[in-house]
Amino acid sequence: MLPAIRVQNVSKCFQLGGAPANSNLSENFKNIARSTFRKVGGLLNPGAAATTNQYMAIRDVSFEVFPGEVVGLIGRNGAGKSTLLKVISRVTVPTSGRIEIRGRLGSMLEVNTGFHPELTGRENVFLAGSILGMRRREILAKFDKIVEFSEIGQHLDTPVKRYSSGQYVRLAFAVTAHLEPEILIIDEVLAVGDATFQRKCIHRMAELARQGRTILFVTHNMQLIPQLCSRAVMLANSQVAAIGPAGEVTQLYLDRLLTESRAGDLRDRPRSGDGRAKFVRAGVYNGEGRAISVFVTETDMVVRMDVEAVERFADVTMSVILQSLHGTKVISSWTREAGFDVALQSGLQSFECRLKDVRLRPGQTVILNLWMATGNGTLLDSVENAIVMDVLGDEKHAHLSTSTDHGIVYCEHEWKRLANDP
Repeated sequence: MLPAIRVQNVSKCFQLGGAPANSNLSENFKNIARSTFRKVGGLLNPGAAATTNQYMAIRDVSFEVFPGEVVGLIGRNGAGKSTLLKVISRVTVPTSGRIEIRGRLGSMLEVNTGFHPELTGRENVFLAGSILGMRRREILAKFDKIVEFSEIGQHLDTPVKRYSSGQYVRLAFAVTAHLEPEILIIDEVLAVGDATFQRKCIHRMAELARQGRTILFVTHNMQLIPQLCSRAVMLANSQVAAIGPAGEVTQLYLDRLLTESRAGDLRDRPRSGDGRAKFVRAGVYNGEGRAISVFVTETDMVVRMDVEAVERFADVTMSVILQSLHGTKVISSWTREAGFDVALQSGLQSFECRLKDVRLRPGQTVILNLWMATGNGTLLDSVENAIVMDVLGDEKHAHLSTSTDHGIVYCEHEWKRLANDP
């Protein structure tokens, strides 16, 4: 059987930076000529060393996905997952290597790609179908199901540029999943939708898989991978780190995540953001200020962060996000929501976030993610899996179940019998 997707030794190199703002026309032509020369040189000699202003997003990636197979693509931020999906979807061309696609391809990548912003939702449905090579009558046969699934009927004749991110994602997924491409490629855009719609999308993906569709998708929800996928591909440092049965590759990823996240130094961690300010160290302390390596439930969790900035920022927002090992977000603290104003000075500075009376069910492993952006939304730094903590209980928590079947958090509760009305 020939594969539906074959990726052979694919690499993608991006040129960082650009021409200075004050460069003249002659200098711009020279920069374009140099860039073209570098690209041609890279094609003639793909093994040549990259220059310092180049970034290899993916390097020598190879794998196959067979018809009717559901494959998960996992890895930390910056590993190259989204770039790889864009290359496979032909949104961008590879620097080197070869990709073979057998079948009609439908892809859903980052939010705000794929639709024409000036066209209405209705018009974009027909446009998307036409791009997939469908006739008008084929699109009409699916149209009502698309509208019903997307839940945006009253906004159908509104230009999509006025849609919220949630409305956009709902329509984009409904179109992609109901126009029946033979190959479906989905990035982590479903995280934008609400929980109910996410479950709806997952059920639809499972239904398509049962119908024999080929699916390649990215998710940070590690529980979904073994549930939906037969195999998984793990990327690390822009390369393929493992390929195999979904459960085994997922466990390998979680084991690596735990090993890498135990230390407090964050300087060499994979991250996103423009780097003008970075989290360089983080630690967890108990309510009395003592450093801890495990967390005792129903106490305060104090997170201390060292931040290094290369310039001053008058308005910054920070967030500490607590999630389960499998990617479910449990608690978050956001400076803007807390009414805490943050200004950064050039150099090193420290901050503390106290999560009060955190009632996590004992027996869990939880992860802390750190996030920081300017007041206008420009991402400065985001470190996933910055700290990993095991959750324990003491004598007063001996009655609590440690099973995740009973949830991740717990609260005070009581039961009582009500008197029956006569």
